[in-house]
Amino acid sequence: MITQAPRGVQDWYGENMHKRKLVEKTARELAETYHMSEIITPMFEHTVLFQRGVGETTDVVQKEMYTFEDKGGRSITLKPEGTAGVMRAYLEHNMYAQPAPAKLYYVTQAFRYEKPQSGRLRQHHQFGVEFVGSESPLAEVELITLITTLIRRLGLHDAKLHINSIGCKNCRKTYNDALLAYLRQHEDGLCETCRERMKKNPLRVIDCKVESCKKIVADAPRTIDYLDDECREHFDELCRLLEEMGIPYEIDTGIVRGLDYYTKTVFEFVNKDGFTLCGGGRYDGLIHEIDEKQDIPSVGFGMGIERILYFMEQEGVETEPERPVDLYVGILGKEARGRAFKAVTDLREKGFVVETDFMDRSAKAQMKYANKLGARKVVMIGSSELESGKVNLKDMETGEQVETTLEGVAELL
Repeated sequence: MITQAPRGVQDWYGENMHKRKLVEKTARELAETYHMSEIITPMFEHTVLFQRGVGETTDVVQKEMYTFEDKGGRSITLKPEGTAGVMRAYLEHNMYAQPAPAKLYYVTQAFRYEKPQSGRLRQHHQFGVEFVGSESPLAEVELITLITTLIRRLGLHDAKLHINSIGCKNCRKTYNDALLAYLRQHEDGLCETCRERMKKNPLRVIDCKVESCKKIVADAPRTIDYLDDECREHFDELCRLLEEMGIPYEIDTGIVRGLDYYTKTVFEFVNKDGFTLCGGGRYDGLIHEIDEKQDIPSVGFGMGIERILYFMEQEGVETEPERPVDLYVGILGKEARGRAFKAVTDLREKGFVVETDFMDRSAKAQMKYANKLGARKVVMIGSSELESGKVNLKDMETGEQVETTLEGVAELL
């Protein structure tokens, strides 16, 4: 078993690692064009942060967190998502004292104990953004625009924006009363978990994946019909802005998201098979939940890197290949090792991808190895090359050879 990784985790290497790096590089570069700053938060936090921020009634807190007691007797949890840790850092470092808004992005690991499936692992990676300090629906539009652009740049086509509004705490009470009245009429058909959810947070029932519950909630009251004037105006303005931006969307009243901190806008990008690529929304009360002295609006999203790669595979997206080996430097004999490796190092410092022989292969075997590496050009260095100061630079595609000095190789490359 020591040579087999635990269930729900993945080793990253080779082609998969290359693709992941491309996704992360594209996401980072795009976020920075939006004047967003990268933030890295710890892999674990005090458990209470997620209990208060994510919500004690959520599946994440009740079933999925990796929680342990450290040697000091403190309850610590590996972070199941990125938002709560970023908000804790925002408060701890007094970022609210800086001009608003704060726009923070991250690429982070997250941990959830759940059944592994396509594009979802127990240890996974997220690209996310937290936009803190603005009540305007334009903040949501900025994030949705960023996601839309990222999806396009990654070569994906099958991911449509679904939006909903779940209102604020003012209109949520009226809605919860109506939902609870409806659910009580169908309580016998609900799963045991949802019967418990009814007592603590009825909205969670809408998000249940059990088929019997999904059938019941299909006819349940919807949050969008219970919005107060402020929440209705916010949602209508969001829709108008999306239309002006030319971003197609579908109002999906079944979206409530799985975390307690959401208010008003919630959204997902979903493919034709119902798989979610990305989810997010507004959470104006989250900072207040973490620190009662502060009340700062915010909006954000999280996008699973593994889920992105799964979507790319399903759509047959071809990624640019890894950077090729510019030059293979063959070594013929021990006396040539030092000079040859000095040439390798000098060329690498000039920015070229250079490889050489570490296995004492024959000249023929080295040429075969250079071919397997896909090296564009090859130069062999032995005693005669050291004496003459001349080498033959071979183009592996055309077979053409050019005589030059070791110092002249860089110019020819």
